[in-house]
Amino acid sequence: MTGDINDYITYRLERARKTYSDANLLAKNKSWNSCINRLYYSCFYLTSAILLKNGFEAKSHNGVRTIFFREFVKTGKVDKDFGRLYSDLFDWRNKGDYSDFFDFSEEDVLPLLEKAGKFIDTVEELLW
Repeated sequence: MTGDINDYITYRLERARKTYSDANLLAKNKSWNSCINRLYYSCFYLTSAILLKNGFEAKSHNGVRTIFFREFVKTGKVDKDFGRLYSDLFDWRNKGDYSDFFDFSEEDVLPLLEKAGKFIDTVEELLW
């Protein structure tokens, strides 16, 4: 990583916001699997930033999830509902991206848009 840690954190926060915006556009176009993918990544970018901010480094997506749960969800710094959302998005992104003959529906995805937005707002507060 080049640059300073705050540059990286700012970059990841911007990526999270942009990717969340993309998810909303995909939802408007009823592209549900792609919307789930973008919702997951919007949360992933921010989660990886908060780990780095707190001195943790993960080598994989599953590593990010594991450290996030151990250091933030189990300690109560992040509400368990947000932990569950992040874990579900992780699983659903894999399902939507890699499972054949599977498509999410509007009913599956629309409620997640607001929840992911709140996740981003909540985790962002922990960055500064």
